[in-house]
Amino acid sequence: MDHRFSLFFLIVLFIGCQPQQSNDQKMATDSERPNIILMVADDHGMNDLGCYGHPAISTPNLDVLAAEGVRFNRAYATAPSCTASRSVILTGLHNHLNALYGHEHSYHHFRAHDFLKSLPVYLEEIGGYETARIGKYHVGPEKVFRFGKILPSNGRNTVQMADESAKFIKNARRPFFLYFCTHDPHRGGGIVEDNPYQPNRFGNRDEGYEGVEDYTITADEVLVPWYLPDLPETRAELVQYYQSVNRVDQGAGRLFQHLKDLGKWDNTIILYISDNGIAFQGAKTNIYEPGINLPLLVKNVDSKNAALVTDALVNWADLTPTILDMAGILGQARDTLVASFAEYSTNGRNLQTAISGFHGVSFKSVLAGEQETVREESFASHTFHEITMYYPMRSIISGDYKLIWNIAHRLPYPHASDLWESATWQGALKSEDQKYGLSNLNDYTHRSEFQLFDLKKDPYESVNLVNSPSYQEVLGVMKRKLRKFQVETNDPWSVKWAHE
Repeated sequence: MDHRFSLFFLIVLFIGCQPQQSNDQKMATDSERPNIILMVADDHGMNDLGCYGHPAISTPNLDVLAAEGVRFNRAYATAPSCTASRSVILTGLHNHLNALYGHEHSYHHFRAHDFLKSLPVYLEEIGGYETARIGKYHVGPEKVFRFGKILPSNGRNTVQMADESAKFIKNARRPFFLYFCTHDPHRGGGIVEDNPYQPNRFGNRDEGYEGVEDYTITADEVLVPWYLPDLPETRAELVQYYQSVNRVDQGAGRLFQHLKDLGKWDNTIILYISDNGIAFQGAKTNIYEPGINLPLLVKNVDSKNAALVTDALVNWADLTPTILDMAGILGQARDTLVASFAEYSTNGRNLQTAISGFHGVSFKSVLAGEQETVREESFASHTFHEITMYYPMRSIISGDYKLIWNIAHRLPYPHASDLWESATWQGALKSEDQKYGLSNLNDYTHRSEFQLFDLKKDPYESVNLVNSPSYQEVLGVMKRKLRKFQVETNDPWSVKWAHE
């Protein structure tokens, strides 16, 4: 026998006899990495939680996240509409670069660039996480926003969603990422002429939902926020909204209990956000504060820094980098993103220069109590909601100031169909004073090109400072910063600065 063959045979035999790493050993290594749950409510305003100081609405379970985690006061969506916001949440890129400007419709190819990767894909391909989504999706294409599992659900029955999620959590053999997206408290149904308060406006129904307890509150008990008119119609709709928010809270409580029962609570990071503001005129589809200043609650592993409240400025573009940082793969994901843009060009224009990484930054250090500031400015945009609702806007928050550029200011402000049909808006149209919150209906519909607000002195954005002589220097600085951001991130609407 050839001695070289004999040596080769012995080496192969030796390797084959070595004990292989067991699944248990692999899981022991994985157990050091956190599980991550990102909970996204549909149209939940920031102030509409007990932990944010609301005196009437009942959210005891979500309040636990604030008690055992970190509550952010200056967290912002980068877009006030469902798809546009969710695309930024899952890519870490602003809409004008991920290509989902408004509602995703495959039949019009309103979809993200198909060369992109999203948060669940990074976590699965680089981090080895098991991923699953449940509830509302509203982004596309599937190739970009791909999850390992799609769990069956009724997005209005958050208790059922929690039970389905528990099956995935129990069977996960590696660290998991769960994208838990309710349909509550989004509006639903169409208006009925003789009954504007029909119970399905916010998904409520007479027979209720299995496992969900009834939550009762009267119109006299609701708190009408400053940006809404105090009308009987408004109060009736807020009752339904509160009930829908409470369903979200019940599902959260059920999910938290499952995590504890399965021994996963301590090693699971939970983030709770909303995609955009409450589904009333003045909030959703607007980049005023009620449309984009939203709840952000984060329970870290082992509830570190419990009950921390922070004024750190963050936005939804920061969520993907933060979660990737928590998973320990931010650098690798960033390299993958940069490489994908380097390979892509459209219409002969190479977009490589627009990307050096994610538009967002990680706020992991804030959660650890190590840092109070992660960004100096936050940017937001709106281009369209439904296809019929084109009205491009861009904004910047810097320090105490906020600038809104209404690019289509010569057009009347359009209305999302469900908001136009709402009993609150229809009631305002029929009212004698023609007021809507602190504004009048004409000013709400016809907006100036620029709106400048001092958020510290004027948190209700009631005084436009754009023509004030004392604020011309601030206005100039804010315009330059906004334009610079648009140019650097390849926002097509940046050409309007020079074009007009």
